Amino acid sequence: MCTSYQTNEYDRFEAFSLFSPPAFEYKREIFKDNYVAPIFRRNDEGFSTDPATFGLIPRRKMRPDVKPYDTMNARDDSLDVKRSFVGPWRNLDLCLIPCQWFYEPNYEKDPNKSERWRIGAADGAPLAIAGLWKSWNEPDGGQSFSLTMLTVNADNHPLMKRFHKPGAEKRSVVIVPPAGYEDWLSCRSTDEARSFLTLYSAELLHAEPYPLPPRKRSSVANGGEQGSLI
Repeated sequence: MCTSYQTNEYDRFEAFSLFSPPAFEYKREIFKDNYVAPIFRRNDEGFSTDPATFGLIPRRKMRPDVKPYDTMNARDDSLDVKRSFVGPWRNLDLCLIPCQWFYEPNYEKDPNKSERWRIGAADGAPLAIAGLWKSWNEPDGGQSFSLTMLTVNADNHPLMKRFHKPGAEKRSVVIVPPAGYEDWLSCRSTDEARSFLTLYSAELLHAEPYPLPPRKRSSVANGGEQGSLI
């Protein structure tokens, strides 16, 4: 399950020549709900590059009487049944999510404590992750978008099986190769879309430890210290 990722940098969109570069600002690392990030999608005029938040159902859009739940990732085996995803999936609201790195927990050093790793292309090129998008009407009359990443079982994948808790099912995001960008966004049926939900070759990926930045300590008036994230 990918819960954060580094999106593509402003000056590295030549790899996505089919789409226009983003015309909006966004953060380098993307977490659920709080930040917008670029997505590529098809519209009536061709293709568009739009800002979307990570998590198909943003927390602010959830009913107040419902316990909050996460929708950053959509399992391939739940697309036809889970209420959060079935509408966009059947409508073929497909998108590509430009990504430099995505992050996963690794427990190989200690089965009780995870180590943060990042996974990207072996040649350093940006990746495009398959996803779904959803639109929302806002109180000011505007429109916003949200996204989720599609995932498949990775129990037998040479690289992606190394992540997540011991004993837990291994999952991987779906990476679409450049030759498939237009075809993915142009799928005419869910059966056709499912043909893209495959694992990416381990030989084309690179993974390495990438811990969160250390906490910075600062003095306070009473002589004590308090931690704050850099």
